[in-house]
Amino acid sequence: MTPDTAAILSRLRASLPAATVAHRRNPGPAGQDSLLVAPADLVAVCRCLRDTPDLDFDLLTNVTGVDWPEPVTADAVAVPLEATPAAAAGFLEVVYHLYSTARRVGPVVLRVRTGDRQAQVFVPSVVAVYRSAEFQEREIFDLFGVIFSGHPDLRRILMWDDFQDHPLRKDYVAPDDYQYEPTPHDAVLAKAQQHYPAKP
Repeated sequence: MTPDTAAILSRLRASLPAATVAHRRNPGPAGQDSLLVAPADLVAVCRCLRDTPDLDFDLLTNVTGVDWPEPVTADAVAVPLEATPAAAAGFLEVVYHLYSTARRVGPVVLRVRTGDRQAQVFVPSVVAVYRSAEFQEREIFDLFGVIFSGHPDLRRILMWDDFQDHPLRKDYVAPDDYQYEPTPHDAVLAKAQQHYPAKP
């Protein structure tokens, strides 16, 4: 069953009056509205959604990252329904999908945005609320560069430890040669050959 996002927002505001949460409309065919949550309020909002008996969103199925170099594009995908200040610069976003297994309702979609794409890339970890976030937050840290404060084991999960950069950022440029490509082939080989010493 599809959740009533407006009703859930009302419950959150009643339970957490100091929290910053805003309703965002999805204009696409899916029509999955979302709740934009301030990073400082994320853990409290997740606990409220999980622990309030008639909400009971006990399952976090998916956590993903999005890179928004142009903030206006993000507001076209998740349209503000209330007057909220537009972001001045690009940012990274973390998107959570929550379900209630007991009530068969979901997903409730939560969005959290970083301050920017360079220095203010911190979002609180929700592993203490939803254990299923542990590896997914590591993947977002690895591929997008979001730092999850309070994560119990935040380290790369797909790329090697000394790999530089984050491959799912929109400004990422793939190297010509890969450290761990024992037998480069096709396009990788063509790019890598310009770095090999010339044959005598």
